Parts: sequence; structure tokens; C-alpha cells
Amino acid sequence: MNDSKALASRRRFLKTAAGGAAAAAGVLHAPFIIAQPAKIKVGLMLPYTGTYAALGTAITNAFKLYIAEKGGKLAGRELEYVVLDDESDPAKGVDNASRIVNRDKVDVLVGTVHSGVQAGMVKVSRESGVLSIIPNAGFGAATGALCAPNIFRTSFSNWQTIHALGKVMMEKGHKTCAWITHKYAAGQEMFEGFKEGYEKVGGRIVKDLWLPFPNVEFQALLTEIAAAKPSATACFFAGGGAVKFVKDYDAAGLKKNIPLYGNGFLTDGTLQAQGASAQGILTTLHYADSLNVPKDREFRLNYAKAYKLQPDVYAVQGYDAAQLLDIGLKAVKGDMKNTKGMIKAMEGVTIDSPRGKWKMSKAHNPIQDSYLRQVVGEQNKFVGVAWKALEDPARGCKMG
Repeated sequence: MNDSKALASRRRFLKTAAGGAAAAAGVLHAPFIIAQPAKIKVGLMLPYTGTYAALGTAITNAFKLYIAEKGGKLAGRELEYVVLDDESDPAKGVDNASRIVNRDKVDVLVGTVHSGVQAGMVKVSRESGVLSIIPNAGFGAATGALCAPNIFRTSFSNWQTIHALGKVMMEKGHKTCAWITHKYAAGQEMFEGFKEGYEKVGGRIVKDLWLPFPNVEFQALLTEIAAAKPSATACFFAGGGAVKFVKDYDAAGLKKNIPLYGNGFLTDGTLQAQGASAQGILTTLHYADSLNVPKDREFRLNYAKAYKLQPDVYAVQGYDAAQLLDIGLKAVKGDMKNTKGMIKAMEGVTIDSPRGKWKMSKAHNPIQDSYLRQVVGEQNKFVGVAWKALEDPARGCKMG
């Protein structure tokens, strides 16, 4: 190689080497980028149409309110929502839950309202092992015979909401009563819970009446109540069905002579639509307006600011579902794959709730006070504690 070629070759080498060194230096001096953890996928399987649409919306609003109060993150991780309208249709429960768990691959399943739909969701939760939080449906077996380590509830069992009502009615002097509800899973469980409590203190159910869900043609059954002449009527209705029943009961002239009682779903989230027909009705539930609870005052203020609405029991349960998830995630520093660690933290928890502090039972159902409330204006005003720290019997639950 002659001198001129050797010189050119050396220049090319030096240029290439310098370029490589510069590139290397650029990499070394670039800002160090940390990969952000994937968003936690939250499946919201709730009713957004039909008679329970308002309930699904309230749960969703309050769940998202809690997340917003935490800066949009739980344990440093952002959330992504997969939303599915379950239509309160039990026939679609398994398929819908399978789709959201197996196709959409949610990290946690939150739902639902209708106990019949919840039965399908529980089946999928047990089979898949996905962490599941029930923000409303009181389907007894979910924390009873079908209980599982990955299934939690932040609301109630059906038995729990109405068991104290019989004692209240007897204290008011009602030794006989009629019962009326929809013929479906929740209605049957409410009836059993009420009957057990009422008969234990000496009450007698002289007539029990049923109609298919979501039928709201009550007239023939109201005629039967009038003919039976009970001292009072006890019932379970919620959402749109509760609005129609309370108004029809009053219009039939029954309210004056045969007082109407129920668990709180009869008058929660429905008072504006029920109007004068609801005034004075007594109910039992784990939440009430005018509770002297600091957490409740803060919650109601924040909810009203965010949604221009007053929250109800469904909103409280949705809010606590988000609280429970937060507690689980904090315990594992946001590692959603550490299911065992999350479950352990969620099992031993005491939730600082707008309803008052409550503890998680061994069956993963709230141990909570049952309040006596009375409709005054557009409020279910707190009257007193009907039953302190009421715990569902969780019959058949074998947590293994």
C-alpha cells in the first residue's frame, strides 16, 4: 500500500472510531429512562341500563372518586377501566364475566348489583382465581357456601340487610305482617333473612307474595294484602321497582292503615321519584343520611362536588371497594401478581367508611352496624342502631 492510500485509510478509521465514541458518549449522557409499570386493568361489570342502572352508575362514580382523591393512582400505578353493562341478566352472567376476565385479561373484577348475575360472576371468579370485589349484590353463597380466598364483598349479604327489621317491627307492635318481593335470588334470600329474624322474636307472616322480576304490576297483590289485614307489610324492592311499589302502595290506600317497612333499598336513591308516598317509611340498612361520621361528611361533600348529586348507599359501597383494593395494593407495593399478599392484607382490614368503620369477616363480608332510618323529606334520616356489628352467619363457608 502506498503512502497516500495508507493515509486515507487511517483517516477513515479515525473518523469512524470518533463517530462511534461520540455515539457511545451520547448514550452514556442521555437521561436514564425507567420503564413505567403497566396500568392495572379494573373490570367494572355492572348494570348501566334497566331498573338498576342508577345503582351501577353510583358505584362507578364513587369508585372513581376514590381513585381521583389518590391522584389517579393506587400504590403508584395508574388504572385502566374495562366497562361492561351486565344488563341485570343472569342468563348472560357467566359469558360476560368470562369475556372480561379471559379475553380482556382484567387484574381485578368489580361487580355487580343483581344477585342472579353475581352467581355467574362467582363461578368465573372461583375458576379463574381473579381477585374479585363485590360492591353490591348480596348473593349469600358468595360469602357462604361458595366463598373463596379471592372473593371479597364491601356491601352486605341479603340476610344481613333485613335480619334486624323483624325486631324493629315487633318493637313497634306489629305481631303479624304480609311479605312481598320479586321472585328471584335476592328476593328469596331477603325473605329468609327477614323471616328468621321476625319469627325468632314472635312475629308471624300471614301472607307472602311474589312476582317475576322485573314485573311491576302490583295491583292484584296489593288487593291480597288488603284482604289479609296484616298489622304491617315488609318488602324488598330496589331501583325502579321500589319507586313504582311505594307509589302504588300509597295510591291503593294501604299506607295509612298497614304501615310499610323494608330494608333500605326501598328508599335509597329513590326518594325524589317516590315523593310524598315515601314519607315516614322506616327501613333498616348499613347506611343512613345524617350519620355523625366525619368520613361521611367529607365523602358527601366530595361526591356532590364531583357529580352534582348526593351519594347513596350504593356509592358508599363503590367507594369502599376502591379503598379495599388500595389497601391490598399498598401491602404488596403495587405488585398485582402477589395475590396472596393482597388477600392477606384485605382479610385483616378495618375500613374507615362513610357508613362508619367496619371489619372484614373471615368469610370476606363486612361486619357492620344495621341502622334504623326514617324517610323525612328527601333523606333517610338516622334514627338509631337497630343491630350493632351484625355479622352474616356465612353458612357453608369453608375458606381453604
